[in-house]
Amino acid sequence: MFDAEVLLPDFWSILDAVPVTLLMAVTVFICSTLLGGLFAFIEHRRIPVLRQLVITYKIAFKGVPMVVVIFLAYYGLPPALHFVATLFGVEVNAHSLPNWVIIIVALSACVGAFQAEVWKGALNSFDSGQSDAALSLGYSGGQLFRRVMFPQIIVAAIPDLANAFMVIMKALSLAFAIEVVDIFAQAQLTAALNFYYLEAFLIAVVFYMVIAYVVTKIADKIEAALRVRT
Repeated sequence: MFDAEVLLPDFWSILDAVPVTLLMAVTVFICSTLLGGLFAFIEHRRIPVLRQLVITYKIAFKGVPMVVVIFLAYYGLPPALHFVATLFGVEVNAHSLPNWVIIIVALSACVGAFQAEVWKGALNSFDSGQSDAALSLGYSGGQLFRRVMFPQIIVAAIPDLANAFMVIMKALSLAFAIEVVDIFAQAQLTAALNFYYLEAFLIAVVFYMVIAYVVTKIADKIEAALRVRT
């Protein structure tokens, strides 16, 4: 039976995991955005060899389930780091790598493949005629990107970037597979103590909905402000 009396204690218990979850989500978002932007730039510039490697990377990481990538990183990342460290003669106990670092690396690698498509679409939406006009006015490549391209590209990318952040939030629920506690995992742990699973998961849903609402509103405000400037 549903018991409303456990909602408040469950709320405070699950609230403890919110800052950690948000910190991991923001870190993954930044890393995956930078990675995706680099991949999109390589594809946009059609850089030989690297472009083919990027395409192969995207196919692999968009096709493999995230939970599989998490376990591959969990079992493969420490020995890989140890091997690389030994090549440079550095003594590193890679097996002591925190699980939260592994989850950030794994999810950044996965989401980066999707972020590449976000930036690629934003780059393709840019009118190349503006580049020609800017160059004819004496703009350098850096000035062209900073003053003309990027302000328009970021506006086109913001809605998809906001969606990507929420994808990351949901993907972090897989982190419990390697004992990293996020909002969902904390709800499971809280429910395991009192066996009120419905109540705990409802509280988790509320937290996810509030975060989604805040992220959407922030994205809308940023997009509106940038559209006025551009």
